[in-house]
Amino acid sequence: MSHVRLLALSFLLLVSGPALADPPTDIGESVEALRQEIGAVGVSIAIVEDGETTLARGWGERKLGEPTPVDAETLFQTGSTGKAMTAAALAILVDEGKIAWDDPVIEHMPWFRMYDPWVTREITIRDLLVHRSGLGLGQGDLLFVPRSSLTRRETVERVAFLEPKTSFRSAYAYDNILYAVAGQLIEEVTGQTWEVFMRDRVLRAGGMKNATSDSTDRFRTPNRSWPHARLSGALRGLGPQQVLDERDELGRNAAPAGGLALSAEDMAAWLKIQLAQGALPGGGRLFSAEQAREMWTPVTPIPITELPESLKPAQPTYQAYALGWQVQDYRGHRIIQHGGGVFGSITRVVMIPDRNVGFAIMMNSEDSGMMLGLTYDLLDHYLDQPDFDWTTKWQDWFEARLQGGKEYLEQAKASPVDVGPSLDLARYAGRYRDAWYGDVVIGATPEGLTIDFTTTPDMAGRLKHWQYDSFVTEFDDPAIEPAYVTFALDADGKVTGVTMKPVSVIADFSWDYQDLDLKPVEDKK
Repeated sequence: MSHVRLLALSFLLLVSGPALADPPTDIGESVEALRQEIGAVGVSIAIVEDGETTLARGWGERKLGEPTPVDAETLFQTGSTGKAMTAAALAILVDEGKIAWDDPVIEHMPWFRMYDPWVTREITIRDLLVHRSGLGLGQGDLLFVPRSSLTRRETVERVAFLEPKTSFRSAYAYDNILYAVAGQLIEEVTGQTWEVFMRDRVLRAGGMKNATSDSTDRFRTPNRSWPHARLSGALRGLGPQQVLDERDELGRNAAPAGGLALSAEDMAAWLKIQLAQGALPGGGRLFSAEQAREMWTPVTPIPITELPESLKPAQPTYQAYALGWQVQDYRGHRIIQHGGGVFGSITRVVMIPDRNVGFAIMMNSEDSGMMLGLTYDLLDHYLDQPDFDWTTKWQDWFEARLQGGKEYLEQAKASPVDVGPSLDLARYAGRYRDAWYGDVVIGATPEGLTIDFTTTPDMAGRLKHWQYDSFVTEFDDPAIEPAYVTFALDADGKVTGVTMKPVSVIADFSWDYQDLDLKPVEDKK
């Protein structure tokens, strides 16, 4: 792959001392050339320096095949970067004296339950935000990935059935579902839904005029991007880009974990507030400086993943999770940042506090190598570092990862044992229930077995025999991650349970099939 140098001319403009550089002088041409080279659909970037917007613009298309260019006001789905905004909403309530970070959750939601009664009594509002509850990575995400018919309260009530993987506050494991709890808590305290409170008290109050917290508002906005992904290859991430159904988004029950849409102009407004410790550009405050410090204060240490030698400068010496933000170091500087992704869209928000600079990159495709390449190119630009060819290095890493996943899948497909199934197909059919997810229905038709995740609309398809008493899903929606489905039998050949796991070894952690423990139940007709 040829490398597009994002910083080819930019360092000529660097000035000495603490003063900041302007954005790279060739950023417009560089991003567009890179977008075309990689095959990304649309890109939007916002940069703020010393309280001023120095860049807010877009490249490419809102929707593949349509002549609708991305501009500074184009809405992008921003995924988990919205966790910091949910934290900011709670900070407003802390400032108003309605809650405190270390209040037990049940003080404001007496009906709320965790799996362990002791944890129910002890878990605080702070704990909801910092990934140390004892839940496993992405545990419970199938309650809203890729969509759901459950209400937010129904979803929060099911947290009681999520059996923890570790003891309380003993380990870091990223989750989404406790941010849904945080959103429900906002409603319990204020009487307003998370969507309304977020729109009025955070987005509009913070000058984010285009941003939406509700899908209906986003769908009404003509200037919005559509999600795209590569789905036609051996596994997700390979093949040409294709348009996804924009309504197949993260379930709205978990919107406080990542259901916002913002434009580059909105991101610039948000970065200004963050870098100003809650102060608004026109005067007044969104939240106090005290709460700003709370939200940036590290709470839960995050284990450091070893990176290959080619990416070593990106490996931090420390990293931790704060309130909706990840805090780490890069080349000796403190970095406040967070990534986000919903199906077909990815985002990254990054700040360098000691340089008073921040930037956000949004894409309506899943090209993470380009995203991280741009991120580290911009970091190096503002830290006066030489060009490191980051985009090529990150692209190579992701391509190797995809190739490894493809090879593993090919080997697995070539090696199933030609044994089974043990039963006539009709004997596998029935209704199976997991305590936290609910019901999954296996049906028998003349063409074979079917599967239906009953509280996830349109998550249905067929089961193809794999080996022994294991089957593999063939979902009607190609965007849904395939899974192995394994039936357990007793000595009499009766099904006693069903377990699942993703087929791909590099599947997104939100496909937490492995957390299901399905048991047969009587199907009441």
